[in-house]
Amino acid sequence: MHNTMLKNGLLLGLFALICTLLVAAVNGLTQDTIAEQQRLQLMKVLHQIIPDALHDNELAQTCIQLQAADLGTAAPLPAYVALKNQRPVALAMEVIAPDGYNGAIKLIVGVRNDGTVLGVQTLSHQETPGLGDKIDGRKSDWVNRFSGKFFNPEDDKSWFVKKDGGEIDQFTGATITPRAYSKALRTALHYFMAHQAEIYQQPLNCEAQQ
Repeated sequence: MHNTMLKNGLLLGLFALICTLLVAAVNGLTQDTIAEQQRLQLMKVLHQIIPDALHDNELAQTCIQLQAADLGTAAPLPAYVALKNQRPVALAMEVIAPDGYNGAIKLIVGVRNDGTVLGVQTLSHQETPGLGDKIDGRKSDWVNRFSGKFFNPEDDKSWFVKKDGGEIDQFTGATITPRAYSKALRTALHYFMAHQAEIYQQPLNCEAQQ
């Protein structure tokens, strides 16, 4: 009996070791592929929210790290500088809406130096399917309403949802998600307009995107 148990234990241990090695091997083989897919997805999103005609640099290679509570988190977040003739003309910055209905929402907004929003995309969320998930560009065109919208730091009332006296449509039966989303955008745009010169002086740092 003792020999049988020992034998079975050794077999299980060997099996576990083989499985671990296989998982490690697969992970090693696919790591570069996953990284490349993430890079391509990032480039796609950046080109969607900042038109190619506006800049002459590769956005994904001109990134900085911003750390400010106005971006919704204490952790540094990446931002991408659009350059024209080596001068910054716009910024794409990642933002966190920490108070979504089911948790934090990560988004990215492209904005010109004058406060004109070029585009917005939702990067990740956990909002309720059929209700709050209308922030997902694959489910709805709701985020497109921000494109071309001008942000005036002195008069941001239009950036609130209609239920709060603004111009942003809320979803039927779901106000929390669009309220959190528009608040995150509003706060981030205030930060951008108030600290634009400081932001553009940040050193390039793309390591966090590798």
